[in-house]
Amino acid sequence: MLLGVEDDGAVTGLHEEHLNIAGLPALVANRTNPSLSVRAQKLSVVGHDIARIEVPKSRQIVAASDGASYRRRIKFDGKPEAVPFYPHEFIQRQSAMGQIDPSALLIEDLNADQFDPLQRLRIRNSIKKYGGDNALLGLTDEELDSALGLCRTNNGVRKPTVTGLLLLGTAELLRNHLPAHEVAFQVLRGTDVQVNEFYRTPLIETFEEIEKQFRPWVVEEEIQVGLFRVPVPNYDRRAFREALVNALVHRDFSRLGAIHVKIGDDGLSISNPGGFVEGVTLDNLLVADPRSRNPLLADAIKRIGLAERTGRGIDRIYEGMLRYGRPVPDYSLSNEYTVTLFLSNAAADLDFLQMVVEQDDKLGNMPIDSLIVLSRLREERRLTTADLAPSVQKPEPSVRATLERLVETGFLEPHGTGRGRTYTLSAAMYRKAGKKSEYIRQAGFAPIQQEQMVLNYIDKHGSIKRADVIELCHLTPDQAYKLLLRLKKREAIQQIGERKGAVYERKC
Repeated sequence: MLLGVEDDGAVTGLHEEHLNIAGLPALVANRTNPSLSVRAQKLSVVGHDIARIEVPKSRQIVAASDGASYRRRIKFDGKPEAVPFYPHEFIQRQSAMGQIDPSALLIEDLNADQFDPLQRLRIRNSIKKYGGDNALLGLTDEELDSALGLCRTNNGVRKPTVTGLLLLGTAELLRNHLPAHEVAFQVLRGTDVQVNEFYRTPLIETFEEIEKQFRPWVVEEEIQVGLFRVPVPNYDRRAFREALVNALVHRDFSRLGAIHVKIGDDGLSISNPGGFVEGVTLDNLLVADPRSRNPLLADAIKRIGLAERTGRGIDRIYEGMLRYGRPVPDYSLSNEYTVTLFLSNAAADLDFLQMVVEQDDKLGNMPIDSLIVLSRLREERRLTTADLAPSVQKPEPSVRATLERLVETGFLEPHGTGRGRTYTLSAAMYRKAGKKSEYIRQAGFAPIQQEQMVLNYIDKHGSIKRADVIELCHLTPDQAYKLLLRLKKREAIQQIGERKGAVYERKC
C-alpha cells in the first residue's frame, strides 16, 4: 500500500502530521485482530515523501480491533472502494483460499434416510458407463455413502453432507436446503429463444438431462484419413462434458444464480457463479495445480467417472477445440464473480485435423503445448519463442523444447539463430494443404534475396528504415539490424541519423 499516492497515480505526499511513520507498524498491529505485522518505509518520489507499507498475505480473515471487517472491490468506473465484509461472505473467501470445503459441511436438519434411492442407482450406472472406480460397485449403500463422503455420523445419526445432498437429495430437499443449485440450458437463434429449460434436480440427473438436451445440436461431417473415416463435430462432446462438469463441481454454492449453458449462432458458452479460486488466473489456467472450490464434491465426481481423474480436464477442453483447427477456449469474460467459457463453432480446418490425426497414428496423442503452438502458427504464420510463451503459459526454455521437437518431427521449420530465431509451419505442412506459394511467402527469402529487396526498395523510394525492412522481409528487429549491417559493411548503403531516426540510403 502507498500512502501519499492518489487512486489515479498522482503523487501528493504525506500530510505533515503523518511524516513520522516509525509508529505505523505498532498502530496497525493494535488496530487489527488477529494482529498484523506490517513493514513501513518512507520514500521520496518527485519531491514528495510517501509511505510504502508491505502487508503480509494472511491465510485467515482479519478484522479491525472493534470487530469490523471490510473487503476491497473495484467499482464499475474502475475505482477501488472498501465495503463491509459480511459474515455470510466469509465462507466464500475461506473456500477460495482453500481453508474450508463447503461441499463437506453437514446438513444438520436432515438425515440420510431422506436420500432418494434412485440417485444411488444413477451413481452405480454412471460408474459403469463412464469408467469410474469399480471398487465402489461392490459396496453396500451405506458403505457407498461413506466412501464418497455423502454422509457422516454425528451423535449416532447419519447426516448428509452438501455433496450427499447434491448427489442423492430430492428436488424438494435441494430447493429447500440448497437454493443456489440451478442449471439453465438455452438455445438462441438470433434473438429468438428456441430452448429455455431450468433444472433443480440432483447433480447426476441434471448432468444427464443437459447432455440429452445438448446432443441434437451436435452436427458431424466426416473426412477420410488413410483407411479411416474421422468424424468432425461442430462441438466436441468430451470437451463439452468436461466444461459442464467443471461448472457443476466448481461453482460457488453460497452465491445465488444459475449455471448457464447457452448455444448461440457463434458458439457455446458455459458460465457458473464464483470466480477462479485463489492462485488460478487467466494467465496460468493450463499450468496451475488442480484446485477445487468444493474438494469433496470434485473427488466424488472423479471417482464416479464424470470428470477427468487427473484433474486436468482443462487440457481436454483445449484439445477438443485445437485438434479441429478452431480457436482456443475463451475464458476472457470471467471475473471475480463468474467463470465464463466460450467455445466457438467456427468451421473446422480439415487440413489441420488431418495433420493431427496422422501425428496421433505415428507418435501418439499430440501434447496440448504442441497443439497450441501449431494453432497459433497456422493463424499468425511466423512467431518467436517469446511470442508463443504466453499462450503455452510456460517458461521460454520449455516452449523452445516443444518447438524443437516439432522441428524434429517435420511440423515446423526454424529461421535464424539466437533470440531472433523464428518458426513457421514446414514446407511439407503447406504442401499437404495445397498452399505451396503461401509457404514461400511465410518462410521468407534467402539472405541474398533479402539484400536485393532492400536495395530495390531504396532505389524506388530513396531510403529505408529498419521498420520497413522488418515488414518487407518478414524479419525480427534483430535480424533486420544484421541485414542492414551486412549491407553497410559491403558499402552498399550508408546510415543517416542515429537510433530510431536512422534511415539508410545508397552509398554514392
